[in-house]
Amino acid sequence: MVTDRAILRRTLRGLLAYAVLVLIAWCAIGPILWALSTSLKDGGLLSDSSPIPPHWSNYGRVFELLPLGRMLLNTAGYAACVTAGQVLFCSLAGYAFARLRFPGRDLLFLAYLTTLMVPLTVTVLPQFLLMRALGWVDTPWSMIVPGLFGSAFGTYLMRQFFRTLPTELEEAAILDGCTPWQTYWRVLLPHARPAVMVLAVLTWITVWNDFLWPLVMIQRNDIATVTLGLVRLQGQYHTQWPLLMAAALLVLTPLLIVYGFAQKAFVRGMAQSGLGGR
Repeated sequence: MVTDRAILRRTLRGLLAYAVLVLIAWCAIGPILWALSTSLKDGGLLSDSSPIPPHWSNYGRVFELLPLGRMLLNTAGYAACVTAGQVLFCSLAGYAFARLRFPGRDLLFLAYLTTLMVPLTVTVLPQFLLMRALGWVDTPWSMIVPGLFGSAFGTYLMRQFFRTLPTELEEAAILDGCTPWQTYWRVLLPHARPAVMVLAVLTWITVWNDFLWPLVMIQRNDIATVTLGLVRLQGQYHTQWPLLMAAALLVLTPLLIVYGFAQKAFVRGMAQSGLGGR
């Protein structure tokens, strides 16, 4: 029989858990709300807490001072190309490491995983020298090709998911006369859609938020990314906080849209792939 003290203890634990969740949510949402309120203020009245009409013109002024529309299209194009390449090549490598048997498979996979321990800054200079030798500096190719052919994390993610699929699927495909490519493309990859969605969303966000590599490789505004645009705008108008916050929210909006459409599949894929803390 449940006593009143047990019910009270359970209620207090629930209230404490909700309070902690609300605090964590506020830490994540609070800066966005502050940026939104700041973007609608006049620069001369930034410290004024009295109600004032929202200045929506700050958003229009961003497009006047910066070719932000072009930069948004550039970044979306880079992210789409890299995401497609990551999904294709990481899923192929993950399938090979999970299902195919060949000498040195596990050792090769372990060596591939060790590249996750190499900091990004260590590889920037060799990649820059390679891009310069190919004549791709300050061209769209330098933004697309280096990240096109997969990554260790993406391969690990797809391998772990392929290992969870029942072997009966592959055996049935082999009995039907499918080649390894047909087994991968027609049988296993459709079942790996949750992991593909996780990899696609994470890759898109990574490319969209990348700053170091575009800073090294790109100088022209006509092929620049949104992160470069924000930094250049900040360098010219570092005291115009409403303007900077308006630009930051314009850059953030596409990410929110992508995550909003892919939220359910993303969360399901995180859980099924084992990255959700299960």
